[in-house]
Amino acid sequence: MKTIIIAAPNSGSGKTLITLGLIRAFRNKGLKIASAKIGPDYIDGRFHEAASGQPCINLDYWAMGFEVCAARLAELGKGQDLVIIEGVMGLFDGPDGAKGSTADLAEKLGIPIVLVVDAARQAQSIAALVQGFTNFRPSLNFAGLILNRVASDRHMSLLLRALAKNAPKILGIMRHNDSHVLQSRHLGLVQAMENQELEAFIETVATGVARETILDRFVESAFDFTNQFQISEFDLPPLAQTIAVAQDIAFAFAYPHFLNGWRNAGAELSFFSPLNNEAPKGDAIFLPGGYPELHAGKLASNSKFLDGLRQFRGLIYGECGGYMVLGDGLIDKDGTKHAMAGLLPLTTSFATRKLTLGYRQLFPLTGPFKQTMRGHEFHYSTIENQTSGAPLFHAQDASGHDIGRIGQRVGQVMGSYAHIISVAP
Repeated sequence: MKTIIIAAPNSGSGKTLITLGLIRAFRNKGLKIASAKIGPDYIDGRFHEAASGQPCINLDYWAMGFEVCAARLAELGKGQDLVIIEGVMGLFDGPDGAKGSTADLAEKLGIPIVLVVDAARQAQSIAALVQGFTNFRPSLNFAGLILNRVASDRHMSLLLRALAKNAPKILGIMRHNDSHVLQSRHLGLVQAMENQELEAFIETVATGVARETILDRFVESAFDFTNQFQISEFDLPPLAQTIAVAQDIAFAFAYPHFLNGWRNAGAELSFFSPLNNEAPKGDAIFLPGGYPELHAGKLASNSKFLDGLRQFRGLIYGECGGYMVLGDGLIDKDGTKHAMAGLLPLTTSFATRKLTLGYRQLFPLTGPFKQTMRGHEFHYSTIENQTSGAPLFHAQDASGHDIGRIGQRVGQVMGSYAHIISVAP
């Protein structure tokens, strides 16, 4: 199989949009296309799936380790003509003091990089930026450049002259288009499942990408990837034999590989919608993260859902947004407190905001988890107050800095702000 990485100097350069356009443009040409997203991202992968019609996987070098990333990529690429991998943040951005950036994974796997450069508000200076990125780590292989948000023919001429010497070949020149914008909110793009016009949008972007890039050169530049590693059995045991998983626009942050691992270990998963006031059924409940803070009033009025949690006698595990709903109350952005399940002595607030972002090494202190795990936190809500409850994890960041004890457990109910990605490699 052939594979290539789409990266950028920084977030906001347009790499997600161009990745979606490339995926659909190749699909429209009749190629079998699969995709992957580097890093701990729940949202972009669902856009990939809308564009490709295929599952999108996460490749997280820091959390999973190289062998698992390589094996998962090889498994994804079976029967595919091309695998397109979207990078995370800027090319060299990753965990502090540890391997995990897009550049780290590209170097280790030997996959060439297409660098998407936002040309808006730049002219000759673009040459310095490109030379800096392409020469910073000589071991990296750059297949070419895509110049994005080019304003005019004159602007294009200035850029091309500046890049005429000592720059990778230019694979595309994308003109600025005000309609080529995906809406965002506090945790990233507005979710694919919330975008009623997504199909038409992807087709429009794909038309532009097919017109303004040289598609054949992407295939020619892609790396013939082979792999000798085998995916090991999922090491995180299922919570129970039958697991009810919350799934709707308020609870969508569940990694596919996480759920598939439970299935492969023999667990049966069922899905229910808290926003539709559905009660869970099973031996255990998993409440993944998402956007409960945007739907707190509706969730508080959904008695069938909340009573289903309160009356449940099996294990209940919540991550981030799911953890917030297990608490006594959730304060929305306007300062209104909404009663939640009341199963953990915890009140969280979206009115008092503070960005918490970073990888986490998780050492279980209680609960069903036995192995050291790796995960991440990404939230703006804060803990307004909390009282009794045994801590769930002892946590460190990616550099080994001690964060302390996080999360809570009361009886069979437990959770934390951390999202588990993988058993630690």
